[in-house]
Amino acid sequence: MTAHIGLIIPSSNRMVEQEMVRHTPPGVVAHIMRLRMTGAHHVPLDQLLPRVEQAAAMLTDARCDVIAFHCTANSTSEGTEGEAKLLRALSHAGAPLATTTATAIRRAFDALGARRIVLLTPYSARVTEEEAEFLHAAGYEVLHARGFALKGSDEYCTTPPQFWRDRAIEAGRPDADAYLLSCANISLFPVVEEIEQRLGRPVVTSNQAVIWDALSLMGHSDRRNCPGRLFERLGTNEPAHRAHA
Repeated sequence: MTAHIGLIIPSSNRMVEQEMVRHTPPGVVAHIMRLRMTGAHHVPLDQLLPRVEQAAAMLTDARCDVIAFHCTANSTSEGTEGEAKLLRALSHAGAPLATTTATAIRRAFDALGARRIVLLTPYSARVTEEEAEFLHAAGYEVLHARGFALKGSDEYCTTPPQFWRDRAIEAGRPDADAYLLSCANISLFPVVEEIEQRLGRPVVTSNQAVIWDALSLMGHSDRRNCPGRLFERLGTNEPAHRAHA
């Protein structure tokens, strides 16, 4: 049996297929819908929701088992209320199971037992602060947050994974439970396990969390191709799903 994951991503994203989709386990297929929602096309969430619902409805036509709104900044920018609106839009469109990047990250932290977080992003200071505020409101302590103000999608995509490895190691905190390297449009999979080994703590990334959450929602326990300690938690995170459903 083939499992199907539907992903609604920003039109400017070039990393989801290049990195994330290539790392789904055997028997899992990802289907992509793009929306213009970042940069010059950024709009308030209430204006975006009808397009999200339409995209989700088209993914249900492809019989997707779970549908994810996959944009970290947009799923955290209006707090937990905005996250809930996105989940409702996906469900209203007929998604059998639904998640967002924000939801997947929260569930990942809960499955890992992580409450004290170090946050690194490619975003501006303002967008990084919005994400830190989202995490704080959701019950996590952000020990350190830094955005590197990269200049748009081109710079996001071309920044090598080693840059993020080095920045994470520099930001190491002995009191951190986990490190969140946030954004669906940066390359991290090649260095996740190295960062974890160097810092002795789990790493959560946007692309990694959404794969993990989709697999968990579907009851899929095969973690082949999937990097990081988070995937050791497949099949053990039911309480987290109930908490953030």
